[in-house]
Parts: sequence; C-alpha cells; structure tokens
Amino acid sequence: MRDNLVTVGRSLIFVILALVLCAVVFQFAGYNAPVMLWSVADGAFLRNGAMAQSLRWALPLFITAVGVAISFRAGFFNIGAQGQFYVGAISAAFAADFLSGGPAVVVIPLIFLAGMAGGALWALWPGLLRLRSGTDEVITTLMGNFLAGLLLVYVTSGPLKDPSGSGQQASSRPLDPAYRISDSLGLSPTIIGIAIVVGIAMWLLVNRTAFGVLAGLAGRNGTMVQWQGARIWKLGLSSFLISGALAGLAGTIEFMGPNGRIASGFLPAHGFTAILIALVANLSVVGTAVAAIFFGGLASAALYLPIMAGLPAAAIDIINAAIALFITAKSRFVDRILGAGGRST
Repeated sequence: MRDNLVTVGRSLIFVILALVLCAVVFQFAGYNAPVMLWSVADGAFLRNGAMAQSLRWALPLFITAVGVAISFRAGFFNIGAQGQFYVGAISAAFAADFLSGGPAVVVIPLIFLAGMAGGALWALWPGLLRLRSGTDEVITTLMGNFLAGLLLVYVTSGPLKDPSGSGQQASSRPLDPAYRISDSLGLSPTIIGIAIVVGIAMWLLVNRTAFGVLAGLAGRNGTMVQWQGARIWKLGLSSFLISGALAGLAGTIEFMGPNGRIASGFLPAHGFTAILIALVANLSVVGTAVAAIFFGGLASAALYLPIMAGLPAAAIDIINAAIALFITAKSRFVDRILGAGGRST
C-alpha cells in the first residue's frame, strides 16, 4: 500500500512541476499562464461535457498503455505501440471491407479479432528478433512505427481508398453504419465495456497469474527468473503479443467508433502518449487507468486552448513532453522525500 502511495505521490509531483514549467515558458512567450492553466482544467474536466470528451480520448489510450505496461514490466521495451495501433486499424479495415454485407453479430467480433491479430503480428517480428538474435527492440519497434505509417498511407491511397474523398487527406471507404460501435463523439457503452474488461483482465494477469509474477520478476532480474526454471523467451514473446494485440484493439476501436474509417497519419501521437501514460503510472494497471484519464483530459483541452487562451493546440504536446522529461528524469531529491517506490499494481 505504501509503495502505491509513493508511486502516486512521486508522479503527481513531477506532473505539477511540468505544468509549472510550461506555465512559466508560456508566460515569457507572451501568453497568460493562469488563463492557460484554467483553460486546461476547464477544457479537460470542468465545463459541460468535458468529462465525456476526456473519456473519449482516455479509453483507447488506456487500452494501448496497459499493453505497453505489460511489455515494460517484463523488461521488453516495446516502443512500437503507434505502429501496432496503425496496423490493427488497417487489419480491421480490411476485415470490414471483406466481410461487408454480413450480419453485424458475426462481422463485428471478426473485425475486432482481425485488428488485435494485426497489432499482435506487428509486435511479433521485433520480439522474435530480440529473442533470437539479440536485436535491440527499442530500435526495431521504433522503426516499425515508421513502416506502419507508410503502410497506412499506401492502403488509404490504394486498396482501401475512398473514391469519393476530397483529395486533401487519403482515407479508406467509410465503415458500414451497421458495424459502428459509437457515433462521432467516440463514447458508447460498448467502448466503455471493452476498456473495463481489458482493465480487469490485465490486472488479474499481472497480479493473479504465474505469468504476471514471473514477468514482473524478469523485468527486474532475468537471471533470477531463469534460476526458477522459467523461460525468458516465452515471457518476452507473450508480453510483446499482448502489448501489440491491445494496441491493435485500440486502433480497431478508433476505426469502428468515432472515425468510422482510417486516414493517413491519423492520431500520430497516440502510441507515444500511451508509453508516457505507462511510465507516469509506474507500469501499474490501476495507475494507468488514472493517468489515461488525465492525459485524455489534456487531449480534450487541446481543442479548447486556442479559443480560451489563444494558445495553439500543439501546446498540449509541449506539456506532454515536459511531463515525459520529468517522469523519466532521476530525481534523488524527490525520492529522498517520498522514499523509492517499487512498481505498483
């Protein structure tokens, strides 16, 4: 319990420091810092409908981030969530196009399965390279993001291209409304239910299974896990597949929910924000849920900042970057105050 409180306290201090730093920078840049901070809070949580809009962004981020946390806990640094998110959405779009006309009760689950399979397969090859030849998975998964982005441009400009598009942005043919799981607002009981099921399943996996215990130990000391007779390659490959499948699931939700199609370069920061969320949460499943709501709020506020504070929406990217800087930095001062916390659940 104490470790959980330490983790939350440490992350909270870093988030506050990042917000203060950004406020100072924006003030010197000629903006009103108090108005900026109020606009972020108002756009994220306080105004009418803000919480629903924050959840719209938070739920897919949570699903991707909890997958990243599973991989990181096992000591395998999957930086390819963005690419897996894209390939999951692409796979779902192909499945929907191929199965178009079938009964929704059959087609919708198959689309979900296709999206998760696509994300898992895109995570499989970096995992195999790491485990079979020792290739650095940070490099391979990062490069996989760029490859997936190019693949997205290809399919939206070629096989899945919408012939009625304006030409300003390549996009796929729209999904049949019978297969949509939400309207353009992106929040529905189906999406909420999926996020809850994923959260419960991953919490149980981490805390109530041999895989979760061994994966957590492997992330700290792989040699000790090998002494216990566990096979590191199985733990690593499983964590890659789970992480990729969840990123693909998030991409499928975006395709079947608020967007109803895929477009070249859509949500380009989704996977990287998910990685930041997992780090802020110290790889905790419960903490990831809380952090996802916070970052979902920032994404919601990005639409509000230009109106209320005159700031460009890209200011949210600066805030995210500042949070990442503080979270990943080693602060001995903060650790002395709070005590070094372990990973929480």
